[in-house]
Formats: sequence, C-alpha cells, structure tokens
Amino acid sequence: MNKSELIEHIATKADISKAAAGRALDAIIGGVKTTLKKGGTVSIVGFGTFAVTKRAARTGRNPRTGAAIKIKAAKVPKFRPGKALKDAL
Repeated sequence: MNKSELIEHIATKADISKAAAGRALDAIIGGVKTTLKKGGTVSIVGFGTFAVTKRAARTGRNPRTGAAIKIKAAKVPKFRPGKALKDAL
C-alpha cells in the first residue's frame, strides 16, 4: 500500500474527503517526524512505538574493492510493533 492508497482508505473508513484524509495523514507524519527530531518517542496504543536509536560508528567494506571504509555514527528511526498489531498478524 502506498501513500495515495492509504489516503483513499482513510477517506473511505472515516467518511471524509480525500483532501481532508491527506491533510490528516500529513499532520500525523509531520508530528512523528518533529517528535523524533527532538529525541522523543511516539506511542500509539495498540499499534506500536516510534523511537530514535543511535547506531555506533563502525568499519565496513567497499563491495567493489574490498577496501575498509569508516561508517559514521548515526541516529536512526526505529519502530516496535505493539501487542495488538502482533496479534493481528
């Protein structure tokens, strides 16, 4: 499912226009991004938790040459599914 299909699904289930569903989805995504940028977490009960984790610097390999390269430390988003989502699958 892509973003436009998700917007259509939201519009159908919530009985709202596609434009309103698109704005709602963009607001949710924006809220999650903003919170994660600040280092916070977003928990949606029954769905899961979005959080930021730190990935340590490490040494990798260039697949073409086999030469060792340094990979910088990074902050990466992480999603942990909730119990209800796990049970639904």
